[in-house]
Amino acid sequence: MDTMSYIIFICTAAPLLLMLIPVEKHSRKVIVFMLIGMYCCLFISEVNGLLLHRSDFDILYFTTNITPITEEIVKALPVLLYAIFFSDNRKDLLTASFSVGVGFAMLENLLILTQNFKTVDLWFAVMRGFCSGLMHSICTVMIGYFIVFLKKRRKVFVSGTITSLIFAIVFHSVFNLLVQADSVVAKDVGLLMPLLAYHLVIVRVYRYLPSLKKRAKKKNA
Repeated sequence: MDTMSYIIFICTAAPLLLMLIPVEKHSRKVIVFMLIGMYCCLFISEVNGLLLHRSDFDILYFTTNITPITEEIVKALPVLLYAIFFSDNRKDLLTASFSVGVGFAMLENLLILTQNFKTVDLWFAVMRGFCSGLMHSICTVMIGYFIVFLKKRRKVFVSGTITSLIFAIVFHSVFNLLVQADSVVAKDVGLLMPLLAYHLVIVRVYRYLPSLKKRAKKKNA
C-alpha cells in the first residue's frame, strides 16, 4: 500500500478522533466504532495487497473469492469482541455493527477514489456511496443481528456466528461478482442488492430502536 493511503486515513480519522471529547456518550460510541471500521479497512487493504501480489489470481477471482472472506472476518471481529466482553444489548450491538461497516466503507471509498481520480464521475460517486459503500454496512449488520440472538444461546453461539459470517461473505461475493459482470442487467441487480437489504434491515431492526418508535408516535399524534 502506498503512503497516500495512510495520509488519507490520518486526515479522515484525526477530526473524528478529536470529536470524542466534546460529544455525548452514545455519539462517542458511534465515532469509536467508525474509527475501528476505518482502521480495519486500512489494515485489510494492506493484507489484500500482499495476498494479491504473491498470488497468481486475476482481479475478478480475487475480489469475488478472497477479499469477501478477509474483509468480512476483519469487520466481524470488533463486533464479536464487543459482544463477548462488553455488552450484549441489542441496540448497542446493532449500532456498533453498522458503525464499523460505515467507517470501513468511508475509507475504502476514499482509497478507491484516489486510485481512480482521473476516471471518476457523479455516477461513480452514487454507486460507491449508496451501493458499494452500503454493502459493507449491511454485511456487518447481518453478523451483528445474528449475534444479538446468539449471545444468550451459548450452545449454538460459535456455530451460529460462523454461519452468519458465511452468509455475509456470500452476500459480499455475489455483489462483487454481479457489479463486475459484462451484463448491464447483472450490474443493476448487483447495485440494487445493498439498497434492498438496507430496506429490510431498517424494517426488521426498527422494533429494536425505541428512539425511532417514539419519534414515529409523536409524528402520528
